[in-house]
Amino acid sequence: MIRAIVTDIEGTTSSIRFVHDVLFPYARERMAAFVRAHAEQPQVAAELDAVRREAGAALDLDGVIQQLIAWIDADRKSTPLKALQGMIWEAGFRNRDFTGHVYADAVRHLKDWHARGITLYVFSSGSVQAQRLLFGHSDAGDLTPLFSGFYDTRIGAKREAAAYSAIAADIGRAPADILFLSDIEGELDAARSAGMQTLWLVRDAEPDPAAAHRQVKDFDAIPLP
Repeated sequence: MIRAIVTDIEGTTSSIRFVHDVLFPYARERMAAFVRAHAEQPQVAAELDAVRREAGAALDLDGVIQQLIAWIDADRKSTPLKALQGMIWEAGFRNRDFTGHVYADAVRHLKDWHARGITLYVFSSGSVQAQRLLFGHSDAGDLTPLFSGFYDTRIGAKREAAAYSAIAADIGRAPADILFLSDIEGELDAARSAGMQTLWLVRDAEPDPAAAHRQVKDFDAIPLP
C-alpha cells in the first residue's frame, strides 16, 4: 500500500521548458554580478569554497564564476551550483519576475493525495531552497503546505540507491510503501534498487508497455486507488 510519494520536479510536476528556458537563463545572466556582490557573505562564501573543492583547483573569484557558468551550460548537477542558483531565483520569485510552473494535473492529485493522508515529498537535483521557491510561488499559489519534506543531492546522488534508502529512513517508512515519480530511467532504477515502487512520467511521448518501469503520461494516469 502506498503511504508516501516522493516526486521529482523537472519533467514530472513541472515543465522542462520552464526550467531550461526561464530559470537557467535567469541565473546565468545574474551569476557573475551575484557572486561579486555577495562573495563575502558566509552562506555564499561556503558555496564558493565548495565549487573550488568540486573543481579541484584554487580558483580566484573570476575563475569560480567561469566554472559556474560552464557548469550551467553543461547542465551539471553540482550541489554548490544549485545552491547559488536557488539564491538568485529567490529574488526572481519574490519580485514576481516569474512564477513556478506546475502542471494542473499534478496540482489536482497532489492536493487529493494530501487530503487522503498520503505524505508527500520532493527529491530534486535543485536545492531545497529552489524547490520551496518553485512550489511556494507556483502558478497555482503556495503549494508547500502539501509537502512533508524536501530533499536535494545533499542526501545523495539521484542515480544512486543509497539516496533513496536515506530518504526512506528519514521519512520513517518501509521503501515498499513509498512511490517514486520521475521522468528519468536512471533515477527510477536507483529508487527500485532501494526497494521503492516507481512510475515513469513520459509527458511528451506515448507510454511504452515494454519499458523497464511502468510509464504514465501524466498524474491523471497514476493508478492509485
